[in-house]
Amino acid sequence: MKNLLVFALAVLLAACSAPRTRPDAQGSGDQERREQQLAAQPEWSLQGRIAVSAPGDSGSGSLHWQQQGDHYRISVNAPVSGKTWTLAGDQAGASLSGLHEQSRHASDAATLLQRELGWKVPVADLAWWVRGLRAPGKSEMSFREDGLPAEIRQHGWVVEFRDYLSDHDPLMPRRIFASNGRYTVRLIVQQWRLP
Repeated sequence: MKNLLVFALAVLLAACSAPRTRPDAQGSGDQERREQQLAAQPEWSLQGRIAVSAPGDSGSGSLHWQQQGDHYRISVNAPVSGKTWTLAGDQAGASLSGLHEQSRHASDAATLLQRELGWKVPVADLAWWVRGLRAPGKSEMSFREDGLPAEIRQHGWVVEFRDYLSDHDPLMPRRIFASNGRYTVRLIVQQWRLP
């Protein structure tokens, strides 16, 4: 009986573990094809949940992200305060509305979120990472056994892809966990819209 319990526990733990990864050339080839396919789709949107934590501050809420090329509109509804704020912009700058009486502006979204919310969120890179893609610049990747991205290490962040939705081709990330020291960004995507 004891051996049966040990065996059952081992099977249960194996089922809960993250998928095995491979940092090989086959995964890189699969990723290049994935990146080419998704690069041809610069307009997309997602709905889900976001949770951000930083030393001394954190926040969460429902998320609606619309991307049209370089232009983005990200709305977050915080359940505790009931407030909805919207971050919008492009390469020329970003604006944040809904937190204060007047919109706030900065040269980029990451600077604006850091200043107004205390959140360290690399929005420009996250637009790539959330789709399972590398942002421009140097990166390291590892892949699951099925060839999908398991992890991207880039610009000081570790981005883990914990699960994928199976209703798109290519498969799109469902659970994305990004961390940089004591800063974390967690996304759970409930719905993707691609052209």
